[in-house]
Amino acid sequence: MTIVTRFPPSPTGFMHIGTARTALFNWLYARRHSGKMLFRIEDTDRARHNEEAVVALINAMKWLEMDWDGEIVSQFSMRERHAEVARELLAAGKAYYCYCTPEELEEMREKARAEGKPTFYDRRWRDSTATPPVGIDPVIRIKSPP
Repeated sequence: MTIVTRFPPSPTGFMHIGTARTALFNWLYARRHSGKMLFRIEDTDRARHNEEAVVALINAMKWLEMDWDGEIVSQFSMRERHAEVARELLAAGKAYYCYCTPEELEEMREKARAEGKPTFYDRRWRDSTATPPVGIDPVIRIKSPP
């Protein structure tokens, strides 16, 4: 069995100590087990994407002298494949559309905080038969067991 780890920074900002720690742990683990460490840019959030941050992340890894195996992969470049898999999951009943607004999601978080509970999505659209609201672009959520 080959160990494969990945360093998946989001290029919405620059390298910080937490990002460097994640890279170092994954790099050390892969190298210790004669495995591979992949460098995958999590750049699907195009509204917050920052190409300058991508360059800074790459330069930081070089400065830290942590190499990676293979080419750097952009998640955004794989968007067609991701969309295909999402359609397959929907068709198989393993995913569903969620029509919550950002405000509704924030209300869920605030309520959970007030109750001293962990914040998470309450799955209100998971098995819903309600008519989807007009004007809301849904997100696709995995239909994992509750």
